[in-house]
Amino acid sequence: MFDQSNHLPALPGVGYKPQHYSDLVADPAPVGWLEIHAENYMGAGGRPIAQLKQLSERFPISVHGVGLSIGGEGSLDPDHLSRLKHLCDWLNPASFSEHLAWSTHESAFMNDLLPLPYTEATLQRVCDHVNQLQDTIGRRMLLENPSSYLAFDESTYEEPAFLSEVSKRTGCGLLLDVNNIFVSATNLNYSPQAYVDAFDLAKVGEIHLGGHDEDEDEHGAPLLIDSHGREVADPVWTLLDYVLDRSGPLPTLIEWDTDVPEWPVLAEEARRAQAALNKLHAQVPA
Repeated sequence: MFDQSNHLPALPGVGYKPQHYSDLVADPAPVGWLEIHAENYMGAGGRPIAQLKQLSERFPISVHGVGLSIGGEGSLDPDHLSRLKHLCDWLNPASFSEHLAWSTHESAFMNDLLPLPYTEATLQRVCDHVNQLQDTIGRRMLLENPSSYLAFDESTYEEPAFLSEVSKRTGCGLLLDVNNIFVSATNLNYSPQAYVDAFDLAKVGEIHLGGHDEDEDEHGAPLLIDSHGREVADPVWTLLDYVLDRSGPLPTLIEWDTDVPEWPVLAEEARRAQAALNKLHAQVPA
């Protein structure tokens, strides 16, 4: 059994981008931890690795995988697993996470995180892959809820129940992406609050927040795209308050991966996350 404790502080974090290195070193407030995408740091050296080593001496680091294809029908790529293990061995991150999604088919790799039907067969495959990953890297992982644009008729589990069952069978934790809940709920026409109520919040080790773009489908209905390319929308902040009221304080990440802004803009988003966490302390009776 792997360590079940959460080694990230219940503070705001940001997805690290190299252009913000000097700003973070000079004045990181209010950021308490950083997240990196694993696939950007699988090389043997160079400036990115050197800067990451320096940052890891000052901040807890969360490693977020985006290319393992946990839900893929094929086996996990052994070379990718080996590189992940090497990264986790030398960096010793406070947390490691991946997506409930697939991005590979046979020898092809799709640069996207694609949805799964929630069936017994899918559940077994995901659990097998999660167990293989955890055994390889020697640590507990967090599994993230996806953003969805369609639903599968053959699904026999609701998404919160599916994730809870994966956690129960493998011992993995969960990563709750609040923007993904809002995007999926809008696209598939269900209540985001009901989703949160059904989620196993006791297993959540990290929260993600990010921006989304607004569009319409062919029928003129709202269609939200999980773009990570803008500030967090106000309804997502409101949903974060709903989550934290039920979960208590948790490490809360701002993701901004495209059209990355100057540091003061990203820092302001982190301050807003800190304000949400501060509300919980203000509500505690003296």
